Amino acid sequence: MSIDTMGNFLTIIRNGIMVSKSTVTIPHSNLKYEVAKILKSEGFIRDVIVENIDSTKKNIKIFLKYVENESVIHEITRVSRPGKRAYAGMNEFKPVIGGLGVSVVTTSGGVMTDKRAKSLSLGGEILCTVW
Repeated sequence: MSIDTMGNFLTIIRNGIMVSKSTVTIPHSNLKYEVAKILKSEGFIRDVIVENIDSTKKNIKIFLKYVENESVIHEITRVSRPGKRAYAGMNEFKPVIGGLGVSVVTTSGGVMTDKRAKSLSLGGEILCTVW
């Protein structure tokens, strides 16, 4: 049995939004940190920092973003799961809510949005969608 760490990451964010928390803390991994940086650059969260607990453990602290007491993230959904991976070529990315949201994709060039992957002519695994 495998643990879906990306699914847990998204669930922690989703649960934090449901109870209107200002921050959530998540165990560190490079992939989760890259996804969090994309969420920040796209304006879905306020900030992301890495906290060192001790010499071997780190956490990612995500500052959630609200406008007039409503979360900027309306929905964050896992697309590719351990049991059913979802891959797309550069011309197969579908717009999220008519272009209002983004898909986070892992490619041979790193983790990026679907729009950036399309502009670089890269395909890859669709991790999640956010709007």
